[in-house]
Amino acid sequence: MKAINAIRMGGVEVLPLVEGGKGVAVSNGATCGGWASGGGVGTFSAVNADSYTPEGEVIRQVYHGKTRRDRHEELVAYGIAGGIAQAREAHERSGGQGRIHANILWEMGGAERVIRGVLDGAKGLIHGITCGAGMPYRLSEIAREYAVHYYPIVSSARAFGALWKRSYHKARDWLGGVVYEDPWLAGGHNGLSNSEDPTRPEDPYPRVLKLRQQMRELGLGDVPIIMAGGVWWLEEWEDWIDNPELGPVAFQFGTRPLLTRESPIPEAWKQRLLTLKPGDVLLQRFSPTGFYSSAVRNDFIRELEARNERQVAYTAEPIGDHTAEFGVGPRKRKVWLTPHDLERVRGFEAEGYGEAMRTPDNTLIFVTPAKQAEIVKDQVDCMGCLSACRFSNWSQHGPDYDTGKKADPRSFCIQKTLQDIAHDGTTEHNLMFAGHNAYRFAADPFYSNGFIPTAKQLVERILTGR
Repeated sequence: MKAINAIRMGGVEVLPLVEGGKGVAVSNGATCGGWASGGGVGTFSAVNADSYTPEGEVIRQVYHGKTRRDRHEELVAYGIAGGIAQAREAHERSGGQGRIHANILWEMGGAERVIRGVLDGAKGLIHGITCGAGMPYRLSEIAREYAVHYYPIVSSARAFGALWKRSYHKARDWLGGVVYEDPWLAGGHNGLSNSEDPTRPEDPYPRVLKLRQQMRELGLGDVPIIMAGGVWWLEEWEDWIDNPELGPVAFQFGTRPLLTRESPIPEAWKQRLLTLKPGDVLLQRFSPTGFYSSAVRNDFIRELEARNERQVAYTAEPIGDHTAEFGVGPRKRKVWLTPHDLERVRGFEAEGYGEAMRTPDNTLIFVTPAKQAEIVKDQVDCMGCLSACRFSNWSQHGPDYDTGKKADPRSFCIQKTLQDIAHDGTTEHNLMFAGHNAYRFAADPFYSNGFIPTAKQLVERILTGR
């Protein structure tokens, strides 16, 4: 195993080991500060981060506004307060010596307002902003304004090229690194494009090499590329280390810091990670963002799969094969199905899935009365946690503050479920993000006999290569 030497990133020498940011309330100041104290780059999530009472108790994010816009303002205020709290804790736990990054999602509700508020309230404590989930063109402008480095997350050279051409070239000196996130293996939201097959993973080396070649053409040959997604043991990446073809490379670990003593996730979540098997993490497209995302295939995901399978197309008038009349809703408004689909619907109804809900794609899904009531309530309770949400049709842009499309009942309220699982909610009935290598917890001898390391011990372990 080659020695892991420090590289220059963000204007300083650091170990090429980066903690991946995980919202909501998962990558916090404790894990970030612990990781940074080991010599790497710690990252806390500024996506709906927790804030605390004077006694140190978590302030649960409860919304009182009567309108979505009112609740959205509450969400932004919670986000700023939480981000400042986590930055301060990370600074303290790192002894003021470590490198601290804040992670945001560009598609989160009020993203720019939140990160500006956090940077204003935590001056000098944050050294970098990591940002993905969308095309964050304004990231470089914010970084330059606050004199911090920026680290865009991309899944292709083409995406970085578009960002550079539009805005990043204006803030060249503040580009600290480029995170290449493997869209097939990373946890959370993934950057698969419409031209890429979710069932056919590609080797990351040629894709990263193409990114490096493009960066060299732009005069960015010395800017590190941070490999994210699928990284577990560094000995498996030995060919990447000190490779002149790739240039300076660092490695990002998102899933592994979940299982540390500082990690705030509930004990049940930690124990569940130790039982995962290959194939237990599913790449799916149920997210209200519209992006693919990777999560543990638990009862929450299975219900979404089943909900989407109980789906039939309809027309507003009898057209072609759609000749079978069907009544939707309490008033039994007429739509037309194919005779075959009507037979399927009768089967759904016999199984208890008697409530039909319209989708934006002129289809109906069939759910139980209880599930329908839950979906409608979640849509009504929307607090605008995304810049645009297909589940609730919220948009943070006026004048109407909606997407102009019907709300999609095939998705779910992501804020509700991520807040719940992060704060002692069930691991079976909530969205449980994880990278596709999470099954390796069960086989890695480092975790034998139930051992859970500190974040600093994890960094030390990673430096051994295994």
